[in-house]
Amino acid sequence: MVWLSRIALVLTLTGVFCQDDQDEQEKKICEDKSAGELFRLKAGKDGCRDVIQCTAAGLQAIRCPPGLAFDLEKQTCDWKWAVKNCDKLTKEKKVKPLLVTDEPLCEENKLACGDAICINKELFCDGKKDCNDGSDENACDQDTDPNRAPPCDKTVCVLPDCFCSEDGTEVPGGLCPDGGPCERVPQMITVTFDDAINNNNIDLYAEIFNKERRNPNGCDIKGTFYVSHKYTNYSAVQNMHRLGHEIAAHSITHNNSESFWSYANVDDWAKEMAGSRLIIEKFANITDNSIVGLRAPYLRVGGNHQFTMMEEQGFLYDSSITAPLQNPPLWPYTLYFKMPHRCHGNLQNCPTRSLAVWEIVMNELDRREDPTIDEELPGCAMVDSCSNILSGDQFYNFLTHNFYRHFDQNRAPLGLFFHAAWLKNNPEYLDAFLFWVDEVIENHPETYFITQTQVIQWIQDPVSLDAAKNFAPWQEKCSPGPRLDCLVPNSCKLANDKELPGEALRMHTCMRCPNQYPWLNDPLGEGIF
Repeated sequence: MVWLSRIALVLTLTGVFCQDDQDEQEKKICEDKSAGELFRLKAGKDGCRDVIQCTAAGLQAIRCPPGLAFDLEKQTCDWKWAVKNCDKLTKEKKVKPLLVTDEPLCEENKLACGDAICINKELFCDGKKDCNDGSDENACDQDTDPNRAPPCDKTVCVLPDCFCSEDGTEVPGGLCPDGGPCERVPQMITVTFDDAINNNNIDLYAEIFNKERRNPNGCDIKGTFYVSHKYTNYSAVQNMHRLGHEIAAHSITHNNSESFWSYANVDDWAKEMAGSRLIIEKFANITDNSIVGLRAPYLRVGGNHQFTMMEEQGFLYDSSITAPLQNPPLWPYTLYFKMPHRCHGNLQNCPTRSLAVWEIVMNELDRREDPTIDEELPGCAMVDSCSNILSGDQFYNFLTHNFYRHFDQNRAPLGLFFHAAWLKNNPEYLDAFLFWVDEVIENHPETYFITQTQVIQWIQDPVSLDAAKNFAPWQEKCSPGPRLDCLVPNSCKLANDKELPGEALRMHTCMRCPNQYPWLNDPLGEGIF
């Protein structure tokens, strides 16, 4: 529901207090509020649309649009029926642990709860409440978690296994010393699509990746597909993999509850993502261990639980964390050390621990048509969430501006992240996108459209632009020929009475049909759990 908060009407409060005592009243109201916190002056259903925020310019009022109410815990507008805290003035105040005190309260390797009782340091921010007041789980962001990853240390963090920089903008391999110029660095572009691959989008993908669009090394341009299970045609997935595109995990259920992904435990994440990988490997016959990446549904990052699962299950990278719009943009990084940017977005749950996982960060795109004159606007991570794009010409200008924002600065990989329906339902946008791709290929021999894993392979072994044409990882499945096998896949009519009662689903695969529709507790569809 983040988009709903963006359309909230912002009004500056005037005349709420008499001028003489306004400052004193504001000070009293704001003294116990955290930065940016929104709260109510009046409780009750009648005033549930209205909230207040303390700012440097004074108090500001925000009113949700008709039909919506403000959720204090989520700190965003939501449907009226979904908001359960209209009777409260502020979000729940959580007791903080006593991490910084004038005199030490605890012995070494122990820390104090909010009630001054000491417990072991490693119990803080582990997802379980060990303090009587629960305070060990109430200061757990990337700046306060007592067990957080340390700041980047380049004497320890060395390629190919680790990459970090203080602000996240540094180019790997010393190819762009002192911040520029970066003429020796290839400009990588990753085009990704989320959700099921099926008859609704196969023709779109064939049009974009038409085997005529080639990178400077002579290989077909490639994309990355984050595949969710339901309604996916696994014969089509198998063919996309054969053509050299990357297949990655996007969950089995695509659970509609955004909070599920934020707070799911390690086992839940494993069932969804490792289970998704099992299904894809089995029914798309992918046997080369190439499913190494994932993206969380709704970009709802699952904190340390998600990334602990990834480490345990052997996933190489995540691409769910959004970085706020900035210049220059960020390069991907490993999570052995602290993230080089703040955790961005409402209620996001970013990892804080040191973890052996790469993050292909989603740099927000600049949505302004003309950045030289337009006022500043918040960025957008998924292209289809850039709601101000209303025409093909506008989209072309958007793509061109963001390309040069990367190309002319530190040449961080440019990520263009889509849902297929946005291009499919807007032919004008698709035409503009294909025109732009063809123009970039023709005019910029420095540019490679590659997969997310190929980006990491380059970072692990950076080569100059001149050597990129012969860079072996970018030549795999260079330009495969037409499909010769499985021209008529099996069409399996399946059910799963235990997990999906009453549903009949059809699944296409080149493999033998399973006994039942694969799902969380039976990803191979054996029907014996």
